[in-house]
Amino acid sequence: MSVRTPSPSIFRPKAGIDQSVLHENRNLLAEIDRRKILRGAVSLGALTMLTGCDVTNRGAVQSILKAVSSFNDGVQSLLFRPNHLAPTFSEAEVVKPPRFNAFYDITDLKPVDRANWKLELAGLIEDKRPWTAQQIYALPEQEWIVRHVCVEGWDYIGQWSGVNLREFLTRIGADLKAKYIMFRCADGYSGSIDMASALHPQTILATKYAREPITDPFGFPLRLRTAVKLGFKNPKWITAMEVTNTYPGGYWEDRGFNWFSGL
Repeated sequence: MSVRTPSPSIFRPKAGIDQSVLHENRNLLAEIDRRKILRGAVSLGALTMLTGCDVTNRGAVQSILKAVSSFNDGVQSLLFRPNHLAPTFSEAEVVKPPRFNAFYDITDLKPVDRANWKLELAGLIEDKRPWTAQQIYALPEQEWIVRHVCVEGWDYIGQWSGVNLREFLTRIGADLKAKYIMFRCADGYSGSIDMASALHPQTILATKYAREPITDPFGFPLRLRTAVKLGFKNPKWITAMEVTNTYPGGYWEDRGFNWFSGL
């Protein structure tokens, strides 16, 4: 996903503050602003803490901003309702084709090796045998017409179908009490979600869009599609999945974006 990080609107530096320090931490500040969760309290708290520390100390500023971001994650996870369904829409509202988004331009996209693609499994899973695309296509499908919301501010209605992730995890003997699921992708991307979101009824491993197989520009042959997360939490071109209790991070999460990032 190409993320254009806006200048943070919640922070106005005082005279004498090292601008380079603030620039280094703009992603975390912008993310706090974008999520708008407890905006007033979080913003005031961040300002209060910043005025109480030496802002020339990069480690201290980074620690404070990460603490606020972690607080955001905690609040979102507490507000999350495991069985509450996101709004659904009609076929007439579906955007075709879906919008391309990645951390690079579409001209840099490298097609997936269709002949040799496999989904590798690791971690807290009893049956770690890899799956071919044909095996996944043969599984019962579930379809959802839901809104895709990007952290950049745009959205669209998409029609996704594929195997329900909870059913797939049960089929392979995954530990459903584990904390995280990590996804790795053919284009070098990675991302992770909490187990509660993975088990949500509207979370699927999507193989089709508008009832047609997903093609290379949009994540062939497998992508995560969950209605309860922002777009960057839905990895495409998935090649590996790991169930783990060790915090796995992710491409954008490791760069300062909120890990939970729920809707």
